[in-house]
Amino acid sequence: MADFTMPALGADMETGKVVEWLVKPGDRVKPGDVIAVVETHKGAIDVECFLDGVIDDLAPLGVDLPVGAVLAHVRVAGEAAAVAPAAAPTPAPSPVASPAPPAAPEAAAAAAAVRAPAAPPPREVPAAPAPIAAPPAVAAATRARVSPAARRRAAELGIDADALHGTGVDGAVTLADVELAAAQPRARPAPALAPTAPPRPSKGGFDPALMRQAIAAAMGKSKREIPHYYLATTIDFAAAQAWLDAYNAERDPAERLLPATLLLKATAKALVEVPQLNGFWKDDAFEPGAGIHLGWAIALRGGGLVAPAIHDADKKTLPELMAALRDLVQRARSGGLRSSELTDPTITVTSLGDRGAESVLGVIYPPQVAIVGFGRIVVRPWVVDDAVVPRPLVTTTLAADHRASDGHVGGLLLAAIDRALQLPQTL
Repeated sequence: MADFTMPALGADMETGKVVEWLVKPGDRVKPGDVIAVVETHKGAIDVECFLDGVIDDLAPLGVDLPVGAVLAHVRVAGEAAAVAPAAAPTPAPSPVASPAPPAAPEAAAAAAAVRAPAAPPPREVPAAPAPIAAPPAVAAATRARVSPAARRRAAELGIDADALHGTGVDGAVTLADVELAAAQPRARPAPALAPTAPPRPSKGGFDPALMRQAIAAAMGKSKREIPHYYLATTIDFAAAQAWLDAYNAERDPAERLLPATLLLKATAKALVEVPQLNGFWKDDAFEPGAGIHLGWAIALRGGGLVAPAIHDADKKTLPELMAALRDLVQRARSGGLRSSELTDPTITVTSLGDRGAESVLGVIYPPQVAIVGFGRIVVRPWVVDDAVVPRPLVTTTLAADHRASDGHVGGLLLAAIDRALQLPQTL
C-alpha cells in the first residue's frame, strides 16, 4: 500500500483542499493520470498521480490539508497482483440444501486447515470516506467549461453553472461569473444562504489578497535565506527581430511567433551549455534538474503570479514552444494547470513584454537557484562597425544563488543567451 500525498505546488504553498475527485475506489491509475482537482491560493490545480496501482480509498472533499497529508491510498501494481490470487479462488461447489451429518464438522475443519495456508487473514484497510456525490465521469465531462471553484460556489448558491455565460478563456465559467449571476434578480440562491454567504472578492477561482500574502512570504524567505547575486547585460535584438519579422510575414496570425518564444529558446539552449544554473538547492547541495523545464512567469487576471513549467524547452521547436506557451497562459488564467507544471520548474524566466519596464531584477523561487529576466525591447543608439545606429535592444538580467554558483558562471549563461539570439535561424 502506497500513500498519495498533498503535493507542494510551489514554495509558497502550505495547505490545499481537494474540491473534486476524478477517480473512485477501485479505479486503476498510472503515473501522469489526473486524479483530483486541488484548490490552493493560486486557484484550482489538476493534480497528477505518480503511482501505478488501484485506488483504495480517498480523502474527503473540501477539507484544508497540509502539504504531505495523505490524499489517497493506492495498492501498487505488485501488491495488487499478490492479493488477487487469494481472493480469486472460490470454494468447490457442494450440496448445501440439507443439514450436514454428524461427521461433517470434522471434515469441514480438516478442509479449512488445508485451505488455511492459501488464504491469509484479511488485511485491515482504512475506512472508506463518504462517497462522492457526482460520478467522476460526469465531472470530467463538464469541468472543462466550468472551473471547479465556480461549480462549487454555484452549488452553494443554487445556481446552474452549466447555464451561465462564461467570460474566461474559451468561454469557461469562472468564479466571477457565478458571483455576477448571484447578484442578478433572476439568480436562484437559496434564501437561507443569502444572509450568511461570505463575500467573495476573488476572481478566476483564487483570492488575490491570499495569493499576495503567500507570494510575499515565499519571496521574503527567499531573500532572507538565499544569498542572491545579480548580473545584467544588454543584448542587440536586431538579428532576432529581422528573422522573426521574415518568419511571421509568411504565416497566418495564428501561426506567428512572439519575441518571447525566441527568448525562451535562447535561454534553454544556454542552459545546455551552462547546466550549473538549471536545478535546485536541496540538503545543502546543488541537485541538477532532470531536464530543462522553464518556469514561465504569468500575471493572473485580478492580480497574482504563477510560474508553471514548459517541459523540455530545449527540445521543442519554435512553433512547439509557441503553442506550449499559449496553452500554458490560457490554462493558468482559466484554472487548468497541472501539478507537475508547478512542482518541477528547474529555473524561472520572466519577461515584461512590450508594455513593461526596460529591466527586471527577479527574486529566486526556491528551491531553484536562478531566475532570468527580460525587459521590454526598446530602440536605442548602438555602436555597430564604428557607427552609431538605432537598434532594438533588450536588457537581460540574472539573479542566482551564490551557494550554487558565482558571477563567472552567471556571466557565461548571459553570454550564451546573447550568442543564441544572434543566430536566430539555429534556435
